[in-house]
Amino acid sequence: MHQTQNLQSKPNIILMVADDMGWSDLSCYGGVANTPHLDDLAEKGIRFTSMYAAAPNCSPSRAGLLTGKSPAMLGMYNYRPTGHPMHLRDSEVTIAEILQNQGYSTAHFGKWHLGCLPQDPILNHPQPADQGFEYSFGTENNAEPSHLNPVNFVRNGEKLPEQKGYSCQILVDEMLRWMADRRNNDLPFFSYVAFHEPHKKVASPPELVNNYPDYPVIDAEYLANVENLDSAIGRIINYLEGAGLMENSIIIFLSDNGSYRLPSNGGLRAVKSYVYEGGIRVPGIFYGLANQYKGHTIDEPVGFVDVLPTICELLDIEATNEKEWEGTSLMALFNGQKFQRTMPLYWYFYRTSPEMAMRIDDHTILGFDQDTTLRTHAFSSPDMHYIRKMRLRQYELYNVVSDPGQHQNLIDSLLSSERYMKLINDKLRNIQMNGYYWSTLPEASGTKKIKTNWVKYERSAWME
Repeated sequence: MHQTQNLQSKPNIILMVADDMGWSDLSCYGGVANTPHLDDLAEKGIRFTSMYAAAPNCSPSRAGLLTGKSPAMLGMYNYRPTGHPMHLRDSEVTIAEILQNQGYSTAHFGKWHLGCLPQDPILNHPQPADQGFEYSFGTENNAEPSHLNPVNFVRNGEKLPEQKGYSCQILVDEMLRWMADRRNNDLPFFSYVAFHEPHKKVASPPELVNNYPDYPVIDAEYLANVENLDSAIGRIINYLEGAGLMENSIIIFLSDNGSYRLPSNGGLRAVKSYVYEGGIRVPGIFYGLANQYKGHTIDEPVGFVDVLPTICELLDIEATNEKEWEGTSLMALFNGQKFQRTMPLYWYFYRTSPEMAMRIDDHTILGFDQDTTLRTHAFSSPDMHYIRKMRLRQYELYNVVSDPGQHQNLIDSLLSSERYMKLINDKLRNIQMNGYYWSTLPEASGTKKIKTNWVKYERSAWME
């Protein structure tokens, strides 16, 4: 039986992150998959049309979300392969640490990807418990070998045997057990739920795949995967409602980056791993933060780095590292007041070209180094040297409000181009001077050519 929690002055916070979900995958964003529970959250809350991930792939984006800082400043320059020294350092302060200090119960469920999990005595990376999570259940990276019956789950530092079922449902099973069994269930809680879906390798319930008989198998599997994720989220919502917690809970739903499937990005340019819109613009749904704007759609560009400042202003928390944040609280937006960003949203991802992007009002400027160096699969010592020395040599500029697909390059026609070029170059120099420097990295091995022709990424017949 659910235990009913008395209404608190501090709300419960559930931060949910999908893995590789595209901007237009959800039904409420024009997608094909059946997503009634997330659609309902959007209808009762706020749906952002210009929500931006902190980076175009997983590890850096998650680091930016949890800290309110650019991944480049954190030294999270790329996704983190197993056994790699790069990690979110213990000196960085996460949402969980801040909320834990405010009396919250805190838990992490799902993909970690910010360091080794469980602890590796050689790497000696901070574990979830070191970064504010009193309870942890998840994986270092993706669910292996797929979403079905994963074998790589870890609970509070201990490796677990094969978990039966689909990853999103396994996470929710564990989350609901944790919520029901909490010793201090009179305390507010913060739950970070980092789903594995719909990242490859996709595995979906056959009965959900059958809901899409008119689509090729690969598409039906993917759509069913998104639907299964929505179903798992529906179970969380049902629990909160049954336990009397829904009215005092804030739910935030995001995706860590754009999709690897071009059709899932809704006509935006490029895919995951690129700083064009398709790699960084993602779904963003906020429930419980602004009930006076029920069902409201906000077009203002916002980002992952804004989440932590927003939560802190909402709870009237003065964090010790506020001056290091690169995001801006969204509470002015939620209160119907004028919103003014303290610094432009920007993205740095040296592995693909363009290497850098910055959103300024209605425009996004992109910078290219025209680098032809072969890159290793993992972040390596020569890469660190390159990051400190590279220069932007070519630019593109788009009005992403009138031209979200980034078709018309305005760099030679807009009077403000010179100012935008100066802003993005100033930011690059700041990264090079102040971004964390990894002095011990593996040497380059297994080099491969950078993929610049994103159009060759996976396409599907149903959106051609």
